[in-house]
Amino acid sequence: MSVELGGANILLVDDDGGILRLFRRCLEGDGHRVSTARSAAEAEAALGRNVFDACVLDLDLGEDSGLDLLPKLREWAPWMRVIMATATDDVATALSAIRVGAADYLVKPCDPSQLSHAVAQQVEARRLEQRVLALENDRGRDRQLDLRTANPALSATLDLGRRVAGTDATLLLLGESGTGKSVLARAIHDMSPRREAAFATVSCPSLSAELLTSELFGHVRGAFTGATDSRQGRVQIAEGGTLFLDEIGDLPIPMQPKLLRFLQDREYERVGDPHTRTANVRVIAATNQDLKKMVAEGRFREDLYYRLNVVTLLLPTLRDRREDVLPIAGKILLQLAARYDRPARRFSKDAASLLSLHTWPGNLRELHNAVERAVIICEGEAIGPEHLPFGRITPNLGQGLRAGDPVSLEDLERAHIEAVVASTASLEAAAKLLKIDSSTLYRKRKAFDQSVE
Repeated sequence: MSVELGGANILLVDDDGGILRLFRRCLEGDGHRVSTARSAAEAEAALGRNVFDACVLDLDLGEDSGLDLLPKLREWAPWMRVIMATATDDVATALSAIRVGAADYLVKPCDPSQLSHAVAQQVEARRLEQRVLALENDRGRDRQLDLRTANPALSATLDLGRRVAGTDATLLLLGESGTGKSVLARAIHDMSPRREAAFATVSCPSLSAELLTSELFGHVRGAFTGATDSRQGRVQIAEGGTLFLDEIGDLPIPMQPKLLRFLQDREYERVGDPHTRTANVRVIAATNQDLKKMVAEGRFREDLYYRLNVVTLLLPTLRDRREDVLPIAGKILLQLAARYDRPARRFSKDAASLLSLHTWPGNLRELHNAVERAVIICEGEAIGPEHLPFGRITPNLGQGLRAGDPVSLEDLERAHIEAVVASTASLEAAAKLLKIDSSTLYRKRKAFDQSVE
């Protein structure tokens, strides 16, 4: 499925076949996808089949009135921008149309350039609304995290992401929480031909199956208690762009057949609406769970898994890309120091050592939060160990603790383990020297990190 840059879905409603043919040729010449209707009934049927960005509506539809139809169009598709067209150059009529929801007004006969300009303005307004909705949904997510890397594994993942960005293949992003899956999804969207359209996110664990259906596909007024207005879903917001399904492993089981059908056919129904609609979106899904295991356990549909798993991109943990920690931390420090107008400009040697040694169970998100806290509380130019949330556990780490020092056994064990890790080439080598399993070493370091409030 391809998408035309600049093209939009336009509905023409006019009882004059000659006008419909003229307007259609003009708008299709501009790259738009055009549908036509010659009556109110045909317009309603068209809206049941497709999602339109803008509509050019004739004032006089024979037996029907454009002014009477306009409020119904606003009810059936409240996001659609309506341009009223009439052969009467009458200010009162124009004002009446604007009052009941028209976004613009054209007087026929009009020059093709006037039609093109009016439609282009409303399409741009519609896209701005889509971007605002997508940004509101995406607010507070991981967009500030950095995916630049010197790590070979992540470099390979990013290279594959760049190669598939220009296609419409469904992507599955795998990685622990905080590794930057939503950042990569956004980056792929921004590199794709769909970049001018919206990027809409659906958080799969956040809602029940019923509410998630409404969030994804939308609903009509009166579909359920509290549905006082028709509402477009994330699929409609993402029309022509990218739909990002975050934490797809938490998708409720009753919702999985509906998503499978959507992925297969790009068809769906709004809640309370019998009309089947077709979407033009690219789908990217992400999870921190083992979907293969979930399939084996009967918690995730196998056919849905294979529909999602067309191209898989694996994001490594931050503990597996330690070479990236200090460069990313330094960039975050400067950005946040400027945002908060704080004096911090660098990390001290001991603070940099702590950042490098920390196991980062929360990955990039935890790194961002740790640096943000340090920037806020640091009163000088250099951030020290005392400014980091895990800094107090290992005093004098560079000098090391000794048996008999007035510290707890836990502090002594941690100091010894971190000193061994710092002096060896890998966690496996450190575990061998400590005569413990690598998994035991990982659990101990994670427990040390979590013991700090």
